[in-house]
Amino acid sequence: MPVHKRRVGMVFQDGRLFPHLTVRRNLLYGFDRGRGEKRLSFDAVTSVLDIGALLERRPVGLSGGERQRVAVGRALLSQPRLLLMDEPLASLDDERKAELLPYFEKLNSEFGIPILYVSHSADEVVRLAADVVLLDRGRVVVAGSLAEVTSRIDLPREAESLGLGAVVESTVERHDEQRGLTLLATPIGQIKIPLLARPAGSLLSVRVAARDVALAVDRPSNISVQNIFDGVVDEMRTLPGHVVRLRLAIGRGYLLSEVTADAAARLELARGRPVVALVKSVALGR
Repeated sequence: MPVHKRRVGMVFQDGRLFPHLTVRRNLLYGFDRGRGEKRLSFDAVTSVLDIGALLERRPVGLSGGERQRVAVGRALLSQPRLLLMDEPLASLDDERKAELLPYFEKLNSEFGIPILYVSHSADEVVRLAADVVLLDRGRVVVAGSLAEVTSRIDLPREAESLGLGAVVESTVERHDEQRGLTLLATPIGQIKIPLLARPAGSLLSVRVAARDVALAVDRPSNISVQNIFDGVVDEMRTLPGHVVRLRLAIGRGYLLSEVTADAAARLELARGRPVVALVKSVALGR
């Protein structure tokens, strides 16, 4: 299919805005060339991306984050059926990345356009993705929903960039400002994390690193750990270096844990063994 008929909106690592045009003209360049029904309006896109105040400025006067928001707006206004984002945060510092991610999170829900997001950053993938395809030299290493992929204990070496740990989909239940906590409803039960600036009902993904999940065979009392879950050892795998990796079935979801071979022997861990998983709130706050 000829390129101009593909209706794929493209966002590159750098904004690639036309330097001689204002932000408004850059946006209208995409809008005027959009094919099919003009489903996405100029006002809606500029509002969601918060770029209305930038319309009369030229790209040279914009910050890196502002340029990327305008680039996303131009791609959206071309009325694409698919948005392809090729490492759109790679050229930005951490502060600009943090500024842009909330805008990226809104794109699919606001406009209903599928997004293919290419990234080397595990943090970006965990925060934005619903489904993951991990490629190594053009070969699919692993694919599936984010929750499925990150809860596997047999991830190949190439997939370790995702970081070993389950991703738990959650909803903000309520805030306890007096105790400095946000309470999340999740498939594994209620999770407490440090106070988060998200309204009740917000959806978010929580990555629970395997190294942050301690195990016990009896439910402890009078300890500082806020998150305590009853579960069952679903899978075990012995790794080099006297390490045992476990997948724990908890409620309607899973957590991963890694313990020493000595700890596994002392606790008599085996498939089907009931265990108690302990996760510090401050670990999830990271």
